[in-house]
This record gives sequence, structure tokens and C-alpha cells, in this order.
Amino acid sequence: MKSTPVAFITGATGIARAAAVELARRGYHVAAMARTREDVEETIRLVEAEGSEGLVITGDVSKNADVQEAYRQIDQRWNRLDVVFANAGINGKWAPIEDIDLDDWQSVIDINLTGTFITVKHAVPMLKRSGGGSIIITSSVNGTRMFSNSGASPYASTKAAQLAFGKMMALELAPDRIRVNVICPGMIDTEIEETTDRDTFDEAQYPVEYPDGKLPLTHGRPGTSEDVAKLVAFLAGDEARLITGTPVWIDGAQSLLVG
Repeated sequence: MKSTPVAFITGATGIARAAAVELARRGYHVAAMARTREDVEETIRLVEAEGSEGLVITGDVSKNADVQEAYRQIDQRWNRLDVVFANAGINGKWAPIEDIDLDDWQSVIDINLTGTFITVKHAVPMLKRSGGGSIIITSSVNGTRMFSNSGASPYASTKAAQLAFGKMMALELAPDRIRVNVICPGMIDTEIEETTDRDTFDEAQYPVEYPDGKLPLTHGRPGTSEDVAKLVAFLAGDEARLITGTPVWIDGAQSLLVG
């Protein structure tokens, strides 16, 4: 009898939570990790409400030992791993470069880029043992196809680097039947905006003129976490078995208009 597939998700709110629920609906066991236990517990409660098994893990993706411990717990619980959704990230400080200090820069690098590296690195042995699998990395329209958000240099730099890293990993891991794809959301209604430290940076901005509504496809309405979750589930599954090394912009044509 075929074993139930197992997914590991970093982050526990917004897109991460929606993806956890969507994967649970499709028959996956789900482990989720974030720094705030209450957020993870709520996500896993929703997973278990779909009839799947869940695993609550608290930890920081930028800390090597925390991520290693997460995989140890997953291995102990289910003895397999099939999908990794490297989603945890922060916006950090958005300001003119003169007002961004090294700590501001490093904190975004640590979570968004180093966290992705650590999450992927320690997943590989388990994915190989399971006979392959799918890694999905959350990047952004910022830094990959859109550069008009002045002041977002640390964030955009990490998002561009995640895309490059995902492509490198796709080729490196292809012989082991591990697929690596990168999703690039645009304006999605999530909590990440609440964690953005925005300075006044009018002097850093150039005027961008475009029609009302940043999402042409939806006449300005932002996308939802559930929209992104369905893309994650598709890339995780067998329907996407030949898709690897591919960025997918999910933004309602926002980045084509505003880029």
C-alpha cells in the first residue's frame, strides 16, 4: 500500500496556512514550522480538521539547528518527506539605502535567503530517500519582474536570489527526481504587510503612472492566499511531474503593468 505523502511548510499564517489546508485536503500529512507556536497550532488544527495528520514545530528558519530538528521530528513521525514549501519570509525595512543599516539588511537576508538555503539543504537527504519529491520556494514579483517599489532593496535582492537558487537546485537535483520551482506572488491579501518597516522615502521614488488598479485581471482586487495555495498544490503533485526550474508569477498581470 502506498504511504501517505508528507509535506513540510515553513511559516504558519497567510499563504503557508492556506497551502497547509489545501495539501491536507489532497491527502497529505503536513508539518508546519514557525517561530510563534500559537500560529502553528492553529494551522495544524485546520489541517487535522481536513482529516489529515499534522505536526506542530516551532523554530527559526535562519537557524541551522532549528531546521535540522524539524526534519528529525518529521522523520521520526512519518519516516518520509515528499514536499517542501519554503515559504517563510519577512519584508523587513523599506527605506532609501542611506537609511538602511547593516542589521536591517542582514535580518532580511537571514530569514529570506539563508532560511531558504537551510530549508532546502536539509530536506534533500529525506527527499532522496523517498525517491524524489517537490520543493517550492516563495519568491515575489519584487526583484524578479517588478522594480518600481523604491526602498525595497533588501527584500527584492533576496527574492531575486531565491529565484536564482531555485533554478540552480532544479538542475542539480533533477537526477534524484527532485523538482524545484519558484512561485512569485504579487499583491496577495496576507499579513506580511503588517511586518514591513516603512520609512518615508519619497526622495527614493520615481513616479510610476498606470491605470487605476494594480491587478488588471481582477480590476484592482488583491489575490488571496487560497489562490496561491492551489498553485502550490499543483506544483507539489504528479500533474507537474515535468515542471522544474520554473518561476510562476501569480499576480494578475500586476508585474507586467507596474514593473
